[in-house]
Amino acid sequence: MKEASDPGPADVGQTWPTGALPPGSRVTVVRASDWDGPWQAEFPGTIDTTCAPEPNEHAQALSGELLYWVTFDTPQYDSDGDGPYRKAQIWGRYLRTGPAADA
Repeated sequence: MKEASDPGPADVGQTWPTGALPPGSRVTVVRASDWDGPWQAEFPGTIDTTCAPEPNEHAQALSGELLYWVTFDTPQYDSDGDGPYRKAQIWGRYLRTGPAADA
């Protein structure tokens, strides 16, 4: 997870990965089922165009997992109590799409 208070706009000409959630998609940022994080609560947000989704190269990443910039509907605190954050780079496994994300 990479937080940002106000990152700059996306690079002009960046390529959005095939199969990635499109910019503007409504999502719910969810909590992990196996640990107390990465955020204090589940909350809605929108896939942002700060940067195109990129491969998650962390050792614990799932095969093919992407990192997305998400703008939060309301500022949020992470599981360590840091924040509030208005936007962050979120691992794909912590994003859910569907009706609840549109609320």
